[in-house]
Amino acid sequence: MNRINYQSVMEQEIAMLQEQNRVPRLLLHSCCGPCSSFCIKSLSDYFYVTVYYYNPNIYPPEEYALRAKEQERFIKEFPTKYPVSFVEGRFDPQEFYQCVKGLENLPEGGERCFRCYQLRLEDTVKYAKENKFDYFTTTLSISPLKNAQKLNEIGGELANAYGVPYLFSDFKKKDGYKQSTLIAKEYDMYRQYYCGCIFSKKQRDEEIAKKQSETTA
Repeated sequence: MNRINYQSVMEQEIAMLQEQNRVPRLLLHSCCGPCSSFCIKSLSDYFYVTVYYYNPNIYPPEEYALRAKEQERFIKEFPTKYPVSFVEGRFDPQEFYQCVKGLENLPEGGERCFRCYQLRLEDTVKYAKENKFDYFTTTLSISPLKNAQKLNEIGGELANAYGVPYLFSDFKKKDGYKQSTLIAKEYDMYRQYYCGCIFSKKQRDEEIAKKQSETTA
Protein backbone atom coordinates (compact mmCIF):
# COMPACT_ATOMS: atom_id res chain seq x y z
CA MET A 1 0.00 0.00 0.00
CA ASN A 2 1.34 3.41 -0.98
CA ARG A 3 1.56 5.79 1.95
CA ILE A 4 0.23 9.29 1.47
CA ASN A 5 2.62 12.21 1.93
CA TYR A 6 0.44 14.26 4.25
CA GLN A 7 2.94 17.09 4.41
CA SER A 8 2.51 17.53 0.66
CA VAL A 9 -1.28 17.37 1.03
CA MET A 10 -1.16 20.19 3.59
CA GLU A 11 1.09 22.31 1.37
CA GLN A 12 -1.34 21.90 -1.53
CA GLU A 13 -4.26 22.93 0.67
CA ILE A 14 -2.41 26.03 1.87
CA ALA A 15 -1.46 26.95 -1.70
CA MET A 16 -5.15 26.76 -2.67
CA LEU A 17 -6.10 29.03 0.24
CA GLN A 18 -3.47 31.57 -0.79
CA GLU A 19 -4.78 31.60 -4.35
CA GLN A 20 -8.23 32.37 -2.91
CA ASN A 21 -6.79 35.03 -0.55
CA ARG A 22 -8.41 33.23 2.37
CA VAL A 23 -7.19 33.19 5.97
CA PRO A 24 -9.36 30.53 7.64
CA ARG A 25 -9.82 29.77 11.33
CA LEU A 26 -7.99 26.63 12.42
CA LEU A 27 -8.44 24.72 15.68
CA LEU A 28 -5.10 23.09 16.51
CA HIS A 29 -5.21 20.35 19.11
CA SER A 30 -1.96 20.43 21.06
CA CYS A 31 -0.39 17.89 23.40
CA CYS A 32 2.25 20.27 24.79
CA GLY A 33 4.11 23.50 24.14
CA PRO A 34 7.31 22.04 22.64
CA CYS A 35 5.38 19.96 20.10
CA SER A 36 3.17 22.91 19.22
CA SER A 37 6.06 25.29 18.62
CA PHE A 38 6.94 24.42 15.03
CA CYS A 39 3.30 23.72 14.17
CA ILE A 40 2.30 27.21 15.28
CA LYS A 41 5.24 28.70 13.41
CA SER A 42 4.20 26.85 10.23
CA LEU A 43 0.47 27.50 10.42
CA SER A 44 0.16 31.03 11.78
CA ASP A 45 1.32 32.54 8.48
CA TYR A 46 -1.81 31.14 6.80
CA PHE A 47 -4.47 30.66 9.50
CA TYR A 48 -6.01 32.31 12.52
CA VAL A 49 -4.93 29.57 14.90
CA THR A 50 -6.62 28.65 18.16
CA VAL A 51 -4.63 26.13 20.18
CA TYR A 52 -6.94 23.64 21.89
CA TYR A 53 -5.34 21.97 24.89
CA TYR A 54 -7.42 18.86 25.57
CA ASN A 55 -5.38 16.05 27.12
CA PRO A 56 -7.16 13.94 29.76
CA ASN A 57 -4.50 11.26 29.25
CA ILE A 58 -1.74 13.20 31.00
CA TYR A 59 -0.53 11.87 34.35
CA PRO A 60 -0.22 13.07 37.06
CA PRO A 61 -2.42 16.19 37.36
CA GLU A 62 0.64 18.28 38.28
CA GLU A 63 2.22 17.31 34.97
CA TYR A 64 -0.95 18.27 33.13
CA ALA A 65 -1.01 21.70 34.78
CA LEU A 66 2.68 22.31 34.05
CA ARG A 67 2.26 21.48 30.36
CA ALA A 68 -0.85 23.65 30.07
CA LYS A 69 0.95 26.59 31.67
CA GLU A 70 3.95 26.23 29.35
CA GLN A 71 1.63 26.01 26.34
CA GLU A 72 -0.08 29.25 27.25
CA ARG A 73 3.21 31.00 28.01
CA PHE A 74 4.69 30.06 24.64
CA ILE A 75 1.67 31.38 22.76
CA LYS A 76 1.93 34.72 24.56
CA GLU A 77 5.67 35.07 23.86
CA PHE A 78 5.99 33.70 20.32
CA PRO A 79 5.58 36.31 17.51
CA THR A 80 3.22 35.33 14.67
CA LYS A 81 1.84 36.93 11.52
CA TYR A 82 -1.77 36.22 12.47
CA PRO A 83 -2.90 36.12 16.11
CA VAL A 84 -2.85 32.80 17.97
CA SER A 85 -5.23 32.19 20.86
CA PHE A 86 -5.46 29.52 23.55
CA VAL A 87 -8.36 27.43 24.81
CA GLU A 88 -8.00 24.87 27.58
CA GLY A 89 -10.39 21.93 27.41
CA ARG A 90 -11.69 20.06 30.43
CA PHE A 91 -9.37 17.74 32.34
CA ASP A 92 -11.12 14.52 33.34
CA PRO A 93 -8.66 11.58 33.43
CA GLN A 94 -11.56 9.12 33.73
CA GLU A 95 -12.44 9.90 30.12
CA PHE A 96 -9.05 8.53 29.12
CA TYR A 97 -9.09 5.50 31.43
CA GLN A 98 -12.55 4.52 30.22
CA CYS A 99 -11.44 4.95 26.61
CA VAL A 100 -8.46 2.60 26.94
CA LYS A 101 -10.00 0.10 29.36
CA GLY A 102 -8.67 -3.41 28.67
CA LEU A 103 -5.64 -2.10 26.77
CA GLU A 104 -3.57 -1.00 29.77
CA ASN A 105 -0.81 -3.55 29.27
CA LEU A 106 -0.19 -2.91 25.59
CA PRO A 107 3.14 -1.28 24.62
CA GLU A 108 3.31 2.31 23.45
CA GLY A 109 2.43 2.95 19.83
CA GLY A 110 -0.38 0.41 19.47
CA GLU A 111 -4.13 0.23 19.81
CA ARG A 112 -4.22 2.02 23.16
CA CYS A 113 -2.54 5.05 21.58
CA PHE A 114 -4.92 4.92 18.63
CA ARG A 115 -7.87 5.04 21.03
CA CYS A 116 -6.26 8.05 22.69
CA TYR A 117 -5.83 9.78 19.31
CA GLN A 118 -9.52 9.17 18.62
CA LEU A 119 -10.61 10.53 22.00
CA ARG A 120 -8.68 13.77 21.72
CA LEU A 121 -9.37 14.42 18.05
CA GLU A 122 -13.10 13.77 18.44
CA ASP A 123 -13.36 16.28 21.27
CA THR A 124 -11.42 18.72 19.10
CA VAL A 125 -13.71 18.37 16.10
CA LYS A 126 -16.77 18.78 18.33
CA TYR A 127 -15.38 22.06 19.65
CA ALA A 128 -14.49 23.12 16.12
CA LYS A 129 -18.01 22.45 14.90
CA GLU A 130 -19.67 24.19 17.85
CA ASN A 131 -17.50 27.26 17.35
CA LYS A 132 -17.60 27.36 13.56
CA PHE A 133 -13.92 26.75 12.78
CA ASP A 134 -12.97 26.20 9.15
CA TYR A 135 -10.46 23.41 9.90
CA PHE A 136 -9.13 21.30 12.72
CA THR A 137 -5.87 19.35 13.10
CA THR A 138 -3.36 18.20 15.74
CA THR A 139 0.29 18.66 16.66
CA LEU A 140 0.68 14.95 17.42
CA SER A 141 2.18 14.05 14.05
CA ILE A 142 5.31 16.06 14.81
CA SER A 143 6.55 13.32 17.14
CA PRO A 144 8.63 10.55 15.54
CA LEU A 145 6.88 8.20 17.99
CA LYS A 146 3.37 8.98 16.75
CA ASN A 147 1.70 7.22 13.83
CA ALA A 148 0.95 10.00 11.35
CA GLN A 149 -0.86 7.63 8.99
CA LYS A 150 -3.31 6.63 11.74
CA LEU A 151 -3.74 10.20 12.96
CA ASN A 152 -4.70 11.39 9.49
CA GLU A 153 -7.04 8.45 8.93
CA ILE A 154 -8.86 9.29 12.18
CA GLY A 155 -8.89 12.99 11.31
CA GLY A 156 -10.38 12.28 7.89
CA GLU A 157 -13.07 10.01 9.34
CA LEU A 158 -14.04 12.60 11.93
CA ALA A 159 -14.13 15.32 9.28
CA ASN A 160 -16.66 13.29 7.32
CA ALA A 161 -18.69 12.52 10.43
CA TYR A 162 -18.88 16.08 11.77
CA GLY A 163 -18.62 18.16 8.61
CA VAL A 164 -15.49 20.10 9.59
CA PRO A 165 -12.49 19.75 7.23
CA TYR A 166 -9.39 18.14 8.70
CA LEU A 167 -6.07 19.73 7.77
CA PHE A 168 -4.08 16.66 6.78
CA SER A 169 -0.51 17.04 7.96
CA ASP A 170 2.71 15.37 9.02
CA PHE A 171 4.63 18.01 10.90
CA LYS A 172 7.71 15.87 11.47
CA LYS A 173 8.53 16.10 7.76
CA LYS A 174 11.22 18.52 6.56
CA ASP A 175 12.97 18.47 9.95
CA GLY A 176 9.84 19.65 11.73
CA TYR A 177 10.62 17.72 14.90
CA LYS A 178 14.20 18.99 14.95
CA GLN A 179 13.00 22.56 14.50
CA SER A 180 10.50 22.13 17.32
CA THR A 181 13.31 21.11 19.69
CA LEU A 182 15.32 24.19 18.68
CA ILE A 183 12.40 26.55 19.26
CA ALA A 184 11.66 24.91 22.60
CA LYS A 185 15.27 25.39 23.62
CA GLU A 186 15.23 29.04 22.51
CA TYR A 187 12.17 29.71 24.67
CA ASP A 188 13.50 27.68 27.58
CA MET A 189 10.43 25.46 27.58
CA TYR A 190 9.82 22.60 29.94
CA ARG A 191 10.20 19.38 27.95
CA GLN A 192 8.75 16.18 29.38
CA TYR A 193 10.58 12.85 29.11
CA TYR A 194 7.49 10.70 28.43
CA CYS A 195 4.47 11.01 26.17
CA GLY A 196 1.92 11.78 28.84
CA CYS A 197 -0.15 8.93 30.24
CA ILE A 198 0.62 6.76 33.26
CA PHE A 199 1.37 3.82 30.98
CA SER A 200 3.91 5.72 28.88
CA LYS A 201 5.54 7.04 32.05
CA LYS A 202 5.84 3.53 33.47
CA GLN A 203 7.34 2.19 30.25
CA ARG A 204 9.80 5.08 29.97
CA ASP A 205 10.83 4.78 33.63
CA GLU A 206 11.52 1.07 33.11
CA GLU A 207 13.61 1.80 30.02
CA ILE A 208 15.66 4.40 31.90
CA ALA A 209 16.18 2.08 34.86
CA LYS A 210 17.29 -0.74 32.55
CA LYS A 211 19.75 1.51 30.75
CA GLN A 212 21.20 2.75 34.03
CA SER A 213 21.51 -0.82 35.25
CA GLU A 214 23.37 -1.86 32.10
CA THR A 215 25.69 1.15 32.40
CA THR A 216 26.66 0.38 35.98
CA ALA A 217 26.89 -3.41 35.50
